[in-house]
Amino acid sequence: MGSSITYWAALTAAKQTLTAADQDPSAAQFLWQETQNWTFTQLVQHYRELVPATQLATYQQQVARVAQGEPAQYVLGHAPFYGREFRVTAATLIPRQETEELVEWILTTTVKTPQTVLDVGTGSGAIAVTLKAERPQWQVIGTDISPAAVTVAQQNALRLAPQVKVVSGDLFAPVVGQHFDLIVSNPPYIDHTELAAMDESVKRYEPQTALFAADHGLAFYRRFAANLPTYLTPHGTFFAELGYQQGTAVRAIFEAALPKAQVTIRQDLSGHDRMVRVQLTE
Repeated sequence: MGSSITYWAALTAAKQTLTAADQDPSAAQFLWQETQNWTFTQLVQHYRELVPATQLATYQQQVARVAQGEPAQYVLGHAPFYGREFRVTAATLIPRQETEELVEWILTTTVKTPQTVLDVGTGSGAIAVTLKAERPQWQVIGTDISPAAVTVAQQNALRLAPQVKVVSGDLFAPVVGQHFDLIVSNPPYIDHTELAAMDESVKRYEPQTALFAADHGLAFYRRFAANLPTYLTPHGTFFAELGYQQGTAVRAIFEAALPKAQVTIRQDLSGHDRMVRVQLTE
């Protein structure tokens, strides 16, 4: 049964609702495109059509939740990453563009021959699953300290890259005794003192253990620096995301712990320090 409201009218009303609630009005378009699996062009092509009544009711409920501050990706239960849709829940971070840039850096600088890969703190499995889907010959394992996150990652792996193994445990605990050509992580790196300045929806809805780290957000980089020689192969490589103000400190941590390694800090598309690569040399 159809409503008397067009997609355009529903979209316009949703933008007004979100703006009035001091939320990003672009979420109104995102919700339509994601629920309908439409490109923006396809959405425009449907503008003048009437929205089915049940579909309109669902959309308005989704908009109401976003107006309350809940991220649209959690409302939908999935989020796009590197051309694929990943299930996300409150147990996992929402995949972001900066992490896509990290994956792109790995794919464009790492040889395509078989690699053993470990993704530490895999969350939704976005990095691990994407690397396996893009490089089927690689052997990929993901770990996460959160059993709930592991469940989500396993579901995403089953649908998008079934050979990915996901296990629960802190940092390297699940892979003791194993060695990897490539280790990657998007670890917790936010300083607790930054809490006041953070987006309210991130603070209220995204998992705190995946966001914050001790020692001004640097604790996990110190743990990685201490453990890389044990878990990387002799010429192995470590990639990680970092906070935009942490480039200098992270470089110093890895250069002090691994004086023979080549440490590279890379900026994101916004020009901020965002990624680190540590290349071991004999």
